[in-house]
Amino acid sequence: MISDNFAQVIKPGSRDAELLAAIDPERIPRHIAVIMDGNGRWAKARGKARIFGHREGSESVKAIIDTCARLEVDAVTLYAFSTENWKRPKEEVSGLMTMLKQVLRREIKAVAKNNIRFQTIGNIDGLAPDVQKELEYARQMTRENNGLIMNVALNYGSRDEIVRAAILAVKDIERRNDVIDNLTEADIERNLDTNRLPEVDLLIRTSGELRISNFLLWQIAYAEIYVTPTLFPDFRRPEIFEAIIDYQKRDRRYGGVK
Repeated sequence: MISDNFAQVIKPGSRDAELLAAIDPERIPRHIAVIMDGNGRWAKARGKARIFGHREGSESVKAIIDTCARLEVDAVTLYAFSTENWKRPKEEVSGLMTMLKQVLRREIKAVAKNNIRFQTIGNIDGLAPDVQKELEYARQMTRENNGLIMNVALNYGSRDEIVRAAILAVKDIERRNDVIDNLTEADIERNLDTNRLPEVDLLIRTSGELRISNFLLWQIAYAEIYVTPTLFPDFRRPEIFEAIIDYQKRDRRYGGVK
């Protein structure tokens, strides 16, 4: 039972326990995607540099992964660094990449021990060699795991992904001596970065902003969208529970009528 998975971390009678009791274990989303927004504003409100908010946000990542693993979610995709984020100040980008390497090296053994598989999407070749090395080390450390998939979007932009997928799909058609008019959705999906993941059921955006920010545009066609004003460093286990409870209240019709 899912509740048994939280026995060591949730105190009976607590708010977390009440929220967990409200979750239907038969309707857990298979794939949750998260736009992790608000780190900079969180830091600014405390008179700190933006990187301070990113560091605190890494604790929220740990909370999301731990909670979703215990809920037996199949996959979580985290929007960590977009293709547009290179426009940020150089010192912030450099700090983010340094922090990414540090967090990976510090946490990957625990990730592997908890049967979580780490993987990435996006143009990883566009990252610095030392960052690529850490990412590959994390992938190799967890490649045999069959629990929650921790999927991190790095140097990722959905438009870029769709263009790359379309090019590969056309090449597939040419290889099988077919005509371009026979291109299908399946051909595109087969070549997306997320081709081995279930469809996104729930998209969460923190910080209250009402936009998608070039994230998983194809994959969220019928995802339920949950926006919370909570800034990402404050988004922890109770907030995850609340998002899932809200998701379970939705009537998912996929364009049809019940």
